[in-house]
Amino acid sequence: MKPLLRVIKRLVQLILILTIGIVVWMYIDEPTLATRVIKLAVLGDTGPTHAVAANGFSEPSMTKLSPGTIDQEAIDQALAYGTSTNSHALLIYHQGRLVLEHYYPEYDAQTYSATASMHKSVLAMLIGIAIEQGHIQSVSEPAANYISEWADDARNEITIEQLLRQTSGIDFPTFSFNPTGGFFKFFLGDDITSVTLAEPAWTTAGSQFDYNNVGPQALGILLERATGQKYADYLEQNLWLKIGVDPASVQVDKEGGMARTFCCLNATARSWLKIGLLHLNKGQLNGEQIVPEEWMYASVVPGEKEANYGYLTWLGTEYKKQQRYNSKGSTSVYHSEPYLMNDLIYFDGFGGQRVYVIPSEDLVIVRTGDVSMDWDDALLPNTLVRGIH
Repeated sequence: MKPLLRVIKRLVQLILILTIGIVVWMYIDEPTLATRVIKLAVLGDTGPTHAVAANGFSEPSMTKLSPGTIDQEAIDQALAYGTSTNSHALLIYHQGRLVLEHYYPEYDAQTYSATASMHKSVLAMLIGIAIEQGHIQSVSEPAANYISEWADDARNEITIEQLLRQTSGIDFPTFSFNPTGGFFKFFLGDDITSVTLAEPAWTTAGSQFDYNNVGPQALGILLERATGQKYADYLEQNLWLKIGVDPASVQVDKEGGMARTFCCLNATARSWLKIGLLHLNKGQLNGEQIVPEEWMYASVVPGEKEANYGYLTWLGTEYKKQQRYNSKGSTSVYHSEPYLMNDLIYFDGFGGQRVYVIPSEDLVIVRTGDVSMDWDDALLPNTLVRGIH
């Protein structure tokens, strides 16, 4: 027994020495990145943020519940699925009323959940607003008109629409355990603009669909340069203050720096419901056309290379049991059955962060919560559509 204990002790010491060595090496190579990786691992801290103002926490007009339009059994099944996937919030809006506003234990209406890539769908709306305001000419122009770093290589062929449809051909980092590699620099580094614009063309622009984070980040950089405003300020003035939502924040690479526009819009479930209602009402809310109606229609036209994707927003056009994200990785999302409706629109955040919008049923569903690696994308919308009277 003693020899075995000595071996275990030496292994523990070796692991400790290696860990310390890796941390020291990381800090010498990338001090800011190393600090943030450690903070993320120990404290869950993802870095600095830029506030997006609102008119305080107020009860939105739709919070008066109106049961009866969806069978209670269907609502109970949806709630149970939320429980089984460690959800934080489940909101259901139907026919002009909030049918359900439920928060799971330890969470409430002022909870900010990590909703990851749902932010991409908001970014798409801002691009449409910027075009209407004349900051950007059209989706068909080259992105290099605003991103001069792309002007002298193959990336000068990439259009704004290709960035919106994830067919730009730009290269992108995939997950790696190297804590100072491209993946971690992209999510936690302090110069996301340089990291983004260093990515070369990988395939011919427009030739294939590859869902990634570099394209949307490039669009965020483009938007700042076209408007002359910080991303969070433009979001606040042109969207957030107009739709009556709660305060929010966006993650930035450093204080006063560039927003991570591919992810990390920290907002309440009620705020996400309002964003979903913009899709339901074709860009209109509270009697005001906030996002151009034509843009809202264009943003949900199925793409030629991926029928289940519009402008940084997912669609339920074709049934795929496993919806893959890109050709580099194996990550996919499970669909237990085809959607019961053919006009489904949804925001997809990693691990089951969702806003489902079904215009034909006047239905919006919001789910936020812990990451669920076996998320079933068909379950909530189909369960509730079956329950509609």
